[in-house]
Amino acid sequence: MAKTLSLLTLNLRNFKGIQQFALDANGQNIKGFGDNGTGKTTLFDGFNWLLFDKDSQNKKEFSIKSLDIGGKEKHMLEHEVEGVFSLDGKRIVLRKVYSEKWTKKKGSATSDFTGHTTDYFIDGVPTKKKDYEDFIKLIVQEDIFKLLTSPSFFNEQVKWQDRRKTLLELCGDLTDEEVIASDKSLSSLPSILAGRTIENHRKVIAARRAEINKELDKIPVRIDEIQRSLPELHGLDKQSLETKISTVNAEIDEKMTQVSSIRNGKTISDKQKAIQEIEIELMQIKRDHDSDSKDQIYQLRARIQEEQSNVSILNSKVENIKNSKRYNDESIYRVDDSLQQLRQEWHEVNDKEFVHTDACECPACGQALPEEQITSAKEKALSQFNLTKSKRLEEINLKGKQGKEQKEKLLSDNEKLTKEYEKLKDQIAEKQELLLKLNGQLQQSESLVTDILDNPAYVTKLQEKQGVEAEIQQFREMSEGAVQDIQFEIIQLKQKRDQLQGDVGKFALVDQSNRRIDELLLQEKELASEYEKLEHELYLTEEFIRTKVNLLEEKINSKFKYARFKLFKSQINGGLEECCETIYGGVPYSGGLNNAARINVGLDIINTLSEHYGFFAPIFIDNAEAVTKLIDTKAQTISLVVSEKDKHLRVEYPEQLMKEAI
Repeated sequence: MAKTLSLLTLNLRNFKGIQQFALDANGQNIKGFGDNGTGKTTLFDGFNWLLFDKDSQNKKEFSIKSLDIGGKEKHMLEHEVEGVFSLDGKRIVLRKVYSEKWTKKKGSATSDFTGHTTDYFIDGVPTKKKDYEDFIKLIVQEDIFKLLTSPSFFNEQVKWQDRRKTLLELCGDLTDEEVIASDKSLSSLPSILAGRTIENHRKVIAARRAEINKELDKIPVRIDEIQRSLPELHGLDKQSLETKISTVNAEIDEKMTQVSSIRNGKTISDKQKAIQEIEIELMQIKRDHDSDSKDQIYQLRARIQEEQSNVSILNSKVENIKNSKRYNDESIYRVDDSLQQLRQEWHEVNDKEFVHTDACECPACGQALPEEQITSAKEKALSQFNLTKSKRLEEINLKGKQGKEQKEKLLSDNEKLTKEYEKLKDQIAEKQELLLKLNGQLQQSESLVTDILDNPAYVTKLQEKQGVEAEIQQFREMSEGAVQDIQFEIIQLKQKRDQLQGDVGKFALVDQSNRRIDELLLQEKELASEYEKLEHELYLTEEFIRTKVNLLEEKINSKFKYARFKLFKSQINGGLEECCETIYGGVPYSGGLNNAARINVGLDIINTLSEHYGFFAPIFIDNAEAVTKLIDTKAQTISLVVSEKDKHLRVEYPEQLMKEAI
């Protein structure tokens, strides 16, 4: 069931330069005549301010006060708008009064300007701002009311995205399934979308197309780089090169055998065997010489090393105890310092006293607060102060207790460390005394040992070994010249082999490069195929959007008598971009539509939206002189007409308008 709100009277007092004006509309269609500056638009501003604290341009910040000749604000005035309405036959009176607040400070003979206050009334009863706003919301929401009371609001003050949203709410959007079902060529879209929306899938396509284009641009460059780096194979035969490498390797092996034969001749081999036998005899002589006295020395040395290791471990433990005690001493110092600070902080908090500054004015409206509210606020602040102080003292006491416990634990740990330290020092002294005894025994044992070189049998056998080694060296020097000549030949053969292997490696590099080029060409072909597939998917999504555009615009336009709407515009690349443009008689609203057509198409939009929202409200038609005939509307209309001859605002009622028409 639609609701109808009609304006019966609108009274302005000291509002935007209008000292006093009463508009008696009586719920009828009326016209207001006046020259520029006589206050026609001010009527609409007052109407909107009364309901929503905004002017006719939907601005919250605008000047309400009247100005003097010098352009300065007039003080000590009340600025008031009162509206009497009929809501489905029920009479409603709304009134707002905007006043200056003057406060006289103690000891001052004059009052100072300290701000403004706004008073609200419903049916003559003073009301709080929130209750006033909630009352109006019960009648109609602000955004809907603005759409239904000004022919220009929808097209000039609502963002195109919100206009589009309103139209879609009006007729209901089309689901993707409905659009696809309307055109058989789109039947493959659901499987392509895989659960995505059209918009999201177009983003996926765009991103993937960009990636493919980048990859396709890189492939020719990569192929060119590979081709430019290919080695020259002209005059080279792989099989012939491999045969030559085998021949050279055989020659190198033969030369290496010659060197080995020279260096390992029979004479040298026999002499080396003799040296091995002499070394075995030397080891046996040395073993017999050392077997008696060395065992005891080895045992003493092992025991000394073990005890030295024990002393090191004990010293390490002593150092750890010193470090632990030093750390504990530092921690005790820090805890003492912290406890001193906590004692000082406790006294500071404990000595704080409650101080209350009376705030005698309401922070919202600036009016003086009642005495009982001030007393209640003071008691609440005192209670909060005491609670905060008590909690803070408890926190400090808790920290102090924790610090004391920590200090006692550290002192206890130090006592244990001191006892452990004394115990370890005793153990170290015992170990050092034992080491002195063991070192004395070692020196005595070592003094009884004779050097192996003092053994005549060992010295004789050692001289025999040195004589054989000298003979081997003499044979080697005689054959070294021949070995050097062969080694030089081996080096030359290896250089030749390296060159041949380098030429063979060129064939492997070319094969590898050609395989990479084939891979890149295959990748290019696959990317091109994928790009074509994406192009087809993109075409289907565009066809989907075009189909949806036609269905949607047809569905929306069917709701209006005169207004038509363009919801998409074509781009240079063939795509579609969302928009919302009102068209009347084939002319876009923002592209040359005259004022009369703008008003009438605005009224047509209001008619449809009023039916949709089930609410009819007074329509203010500014600059109505541009229209010779307004289209019919169920709502009350208040036309504001520029009339140069009318230097004061004049209102004509239906009877007068009928007489003029006759």
